[in-house]
Amino acid sequence: MKNKVPIGIVGLGYVGLVIAACFAKLGYQVTVVDIDEEKCKAINEKRSPIFEPGIDEILKKTPFKASMNPQDLADAAIIFICVNTPSKADGAISLEAIKKATEQIASVLKVKKDYCTIVVKSTVIPGTTQEVILPILEKSGKKAGQDFGLCMSPEFLREGKGINDFMQPDRIIIGEYDKKSGDALYDLFRDFKAPILRVNLTTAEMIKYASNTFLAAKLSFINEIGNICKRLGIDTYQVAQGMGYDERIGAKFLNAGVGFGGSCFPKDLKALIVHAKELGYQPKLLEEVKNVNDQQVLRMIELLKKHTSLRYKNIGLLGLSFKPGTDDIKDSVAILITQTLLAEKAIVTAYDPQAMQNFKKIFPQISYNNPDEILKCDAVLIITEWEEFSRLDYSKTKIVIDGRRVLKAKEALIYEGICW
Repeated sequence: MKNKVPIGIVGLGYVGLVIAACFAKLGYQVTVVDIDEEKCKAINEKRSPIFEPGIDEILKKTPFKASMNPQDLADAAIIFICVNTPSKADGAISLEAIKKATEQIASVLKVKKDYCTIVVKSTVIPGTTQEVILPILEKSGKKAGQDFGLCMSPEFLREGKGINDFMQPDRIIIGEYDKKSGDALYDLFRDFKAPILRVNLTTAEMIKYASNTFLAAKLSFINEIGNICKRLGIDTYQVAQGMGYDERIGAKFLNAGVGFGGSCFPKDLKALIVHAKELGYQPKLLEEVKNVNDQQVLRMIELLKKHTSLRYKNIGLLGLSFKPGTDDIKDSVAILITQTLLAEKAIVTAYDPQAMQNFKKIFPQISYNNPDEILKCDAVLIITEWEEFSRLDYSKTKIVIDGRRVLKAKEALIYEGICW
């Protein structure tokens, strides 16, 4: 039986929480450190601080420790850095949190006698682990490759499906400072049934950005095609179905609609654009992927204006999270839609199965109600493809502008899809 080394994790965001829960489920001793006292309290009370299917069940059966003290990581043989790297105003990523997390780990390394491998899971621009993380860790007086190992292993966890994605990954990327560093991480993941690719630190960082921006490009592409199809009076989804049979294209990420949001695609797309320009390269395709997505969101408002004025009209929103299966509203298209409606003096009423509390933090001035009341509004915008929206009775709804192809909404008196 493989020796299960103690695991430490810095950061109790989505990635850190899922990774901690999954390793605990696999029988590892896990300790998580975070600066948020409420999150730590929730974990120690066996409650998930966020909505993610399956996490609560794991916490009840195989709880792990959460702490605000970095020195509680002293026994860990592998420490994952999972803190957020949010966008700055210019689109570049902020390294403030990851620098602080690295400084905390350096303080642990300073007094730690045993060899330990540090693994960057946070999404960082190519070159960050080598040029930023490594020097901070070596301020501990310890040397990489000698006293500690260093890896960069990007995460590919989908919100709402994180546990499955961790347990059954489609690939595992190990970016390694040296072979010894990579061997420690390989040993941890070797029993997973997935291809393992070992590369250098910077290549691993780029694989993450290339993967996410490719998927973003695929979504903007099908939305562009969808906008053309609408003018032709044909169904984008039938076109996408025909395309998807080609194995070179594939059917996934060909769902035309109101555009993409979330904590990954918009942030990573903007960050790579900024970094490419810093390198002296103009990433024209990536810029257009972003432009198409930005314009797609506002197309819902344009379509709505064809059927009604907005001033003092009660506009209902179905869906606030950036995707179904999560309460995350990070860069959700619902935010820009709500801002635009309010600027037009519309009265906004919204519903989401999971994300209303988070949305209220940004928009306390709008109303929140149940789906049946939303359908009584002057017009309804379908923003997130929650499965329950396909079971609603739209027959008496005045106007529906559908951003996610909920076909049952065609029962409305006036129905229009954004790309069909």
